[in-house]
Amino acid sequence: MSPDPLTARVALTERAPTITGAEIVAELVPPRQFDGASLENYVPDAAFPSQAEAVEAVAGFGGAAERPARRGLFRRRADSPDVLPGLYLDGGFGVGKTHLLAALFNRTTGRRYFGTFIEYTALVGAVGYAGAARQLEGASLVCIDEFELDDPGDTMMMTRLLGDLAEGGTRIAATSNTPPAALGEGRFAAADFLREIQGLSDRFRTLRIDGDDYRRREVEAKAHTVDDLDAAVASLPGTVSVDDFAAVVAHLSSVHPSRYVKLIDGLDGVALRDVRPFTSQTDALRFVAFVDRLYDAQVRVVASGAPLDTVFSDEMLAGGYRKKYLRATSRLVALTSAP
Repeated sequence: MSPDPLTARVALTERAPTITGAEIVAELVPPRQFDGASLENYVPDAAFPSQAEAVEAVAGFGGAAERPARRGLFRRRADSPDVLPGLYLDGGFGVGKTHLLAALFNRTTGRRYFGTFIEYTALVGAVGYAGAARQLEGASLVCIDEFELDDPGDTMMMTRLLGDLAEGGTRIAATSNTPPAALGEGRFAAADFLREIQGLSDRFRTLRIDGDDYRRREVEAKAHTVDDLDAAVASLPGTVSVDDFAAVVAHLSSVHPSRYVKLIDGLDGVALRDVRPFTSQTDALRFVAFVDRLYDAQVRVVASGAPLDTVFSDEMLAGGYRKKYLRATSRLVALTSAP
């Protein structure tokens, strides 16, 4: 079958993106699928009461965020004894933490920022610590999705940055993402998070959100594969990248993860030929970061070869990055199953 003329083909491996500090800041908003996220359209699972409790907690925190910030708010907790100035949402993947974080962003006025942990660390890398602190200074709210704890240097840098922002009255909300091997049972331990952010630990309200992964509830828990990749690409409108899986994996090693958002800029679909399981954990972790950007941008994925939910070995899934691999698998199931 010849390619559909409505489909433009490009190659990821021919893209060498760059990104500036200003471009990173411009991207510090919720992913586009959360443009309309609100507390009203978050649907709690009745089987898990903590989800309804989370809605109430975010509503209360959001109301407090609307009040003018005062310098030293984090130190003078008597100013607001009922609402702590930090909110931390703990829970598994696919329970709606990002939706709630985006809903909080959307209901907050004034200058505010929303980004993943890696986006904030990328900002520091682009403009330096002082430059990043100046850019974020005075914000009414800073939302950090998927707070990472697997890089001690980055974690301590973010701890310092949050502390400096807190001194100016900025309110902070975060969700978790951390290697579970050090935490037990593959579940994030709030106590470990709070110990890592020593100076902020008593300023966060920690809320555990239980539940099943909604992405795996709504679709068959398998990543869809195709026999004829060219035909699948021809069925997709817009701009679609077409590459061998091995070539993409190799190319990701030459692009800093902070630039992955630019790597997929303008793409409506990504086609991966001859998918094979990972043998290198370093390659696997880069791919996880790539999948996160694909999911944020809601880029459709089509693939041939091994199902994408099988690319992480049992050994990898039993190790310290289990939670990251499971989140990526969940997102790949959703991206390959999209209509």
